[in-house]
Amino acid sequence: MGKFSIDLKSGNIAKESELIVGIDLGTTNSLVAYMNRNKAEAVKGKDGKSALLPSIVHFSKDGKIVVGDLAKQMLISEPQNTIYSVKRLMGKSYRDLEGMDGYFGYQILDDDPDSLVKIRVKSKYYTPIELSAEILKELKRRIENTLGEPVSKAVITVPAYFNDAQRQATRDAGKLAGLDVLRIVNEPTAASLAYGIGILPGPGRNRSRIRPGRRHL
Repeated sequence: MGKFSIDLKSGNIAKESELIVGIDLGTTNSLVAYMNRNKAEAVKGKDGKSALLPSIVHFSKDGKIVVGDLAKQMLISEPQNTIYSVKRLMGKSYRDLEGMDGYFGYQILDDDPDSLVKIRVKSKYYTPIELSAEILKELKRRIENTLGEPVSKAVITVPAYFNDAQRQATRDAGKLAGLDVLRIVNEPTAASLAYGIGILPGPGRNRSRIRPGRRHL
């Protein structure tokens, strides 16, 4: 049976959006952007002040999951229930974390050094994939609220050193968040592409203006 999205405001069948958003799922902060009239635009939060979303997930006493600035406020008072730097844990086993004792304020499951890490929050355990998905869900809500249309496709940047397991974990997090991750792009590649878009000469322009070894910032 086919499934259709319904626009709750109009009651009509919602058309699938062709919009593909770009997401930087960062260790400290994350953001989502889209092309608006041939210009990349990072989407700001409800307060309209910043496009950066702290990559922090907090589990409140009433069972709610809070992401971003509100979660960041709980780092000091409830560190055991506030998850940060989850990107560092993507696709890693507990053995991979040797030497990082004391870095995390929350509890990481260590009963099997060779299995992928899990994080204990209260009486439940979460994978880095599930926690990253919460950050992606918040970014998805942010851009959908801004544009007033559903978003289901994304390109996500990752560090160049990410291995296959970490890249797949990022894809899985996107899927959990309701996003079809069309491509995983290395951060240096994304930076060079963005830089190139700004300096590529149009028809009839002199290409010799861009020379190796010179800065054009």
